[in-house]
Amino acid sequence: MMAEDPYKALGVPRDASPEAIKAAYRKLARKHHPDLNPGKPEAEEKFKAASAANDLLSDPERRARFDRGEIDAEGQEKAPPGYGARPGGYRRQADQPFGARYGQPPDGMDPGMFGDVFADIFEARRRAESAPRKGSDETYRLNVAFLDTVRGATRQLTLPDGKALSVKIPPGVESGQTLRLRGQGEPGRNGGPAGDALIELTVADHAFLRRDGNDLRMELPVTLKEAALGGPVVVPTPFGELRVNLPAGSDSGRVIRLRGKGVAEHGKRPAGDLFLTLRVTIGKPDPALVAFLNDWTPEDPEDPRAGMAFGE
Repeated sequence: MMAEDPYKALGVPRDASPEAIKAAYRKLARKHHPDLNPGKPEAEEKFKAASAANDLLSDPERRARFDRGEIDAEGQEKAPPGYGARPGGYRRQADQPFGARYGQPPDGMDPGMFGDVFADIFEARRRAESAPRKGSDETYRLNVAFLDTVRGATRQLTLPDGKALSVKIPPGVESGQTLRLRGQGEPGRNGGPAGDALIELTVADHAFLRRDGNDLRMELPVTLKEAALGGPVVVPTPFGELRVNLPAGSDSGRVIRLRGKGVAEHGKRPAGDLFLTLRVTIGKPDPALVAFLNDWTPEDPEDPRAGMAFGE
């Protein structure tokens, strides 16, 4: 891409005096220097263009050659193929290592003209380095018991340096969620606030409870007598034992719903429900039961496998 006309890049007329060129460049350099505009590539491009223009026009001999059409805006010779070309323009600056780019004035140029630019750069850096900075966040992992996520709990987390954090586990959290403890991360700099501790949770499985959203599901073993006759049974739940009346003639697989006995996410009400799936257990029949069943003939026998035949 061909460089911009140096007079246009600096915004000066073609008959501008050396002082006017110098003043125009200093103004643009202070405005667009990359160190004063971090993360703004358009400012760096404008600074490059101004540097290239000043590099050429501040050299009386090269300026004259440009005005006569002997070199182009990048300082390259306008000569037949095979002739050498002088390096010019901002390339001498842009091709330097990152820390050295635009850091020194071009050869033969008055270093004093850069004083204000460098002063602004150093002052910007000083302010950035001395400004209050928040400390970094630190990430930790915590294994959580299933019931802690149902009822809520407070657990201690010991950090590698021996410091202990008190972590409040709200009801309803799940594996993979992250809790944020503000101000418990890395200390800040220059009076800045400390970072946060990010606690990633891993929830253990439970032996006979499982989550379904904010509902809980559990298999409830019942005896043959309880299933057949119904009546009250004592049911253990995460919130204590409850007496539940079973309907007479309850088969395995029947679901009993206990409203509000599930998870109250973050303590909010209403809570989810607890669903009990009945599972009839026979165990080892005693002699009296065996004798009864041997002599028992149902008045209205039913085939529990009716309708299970496979078609051809």
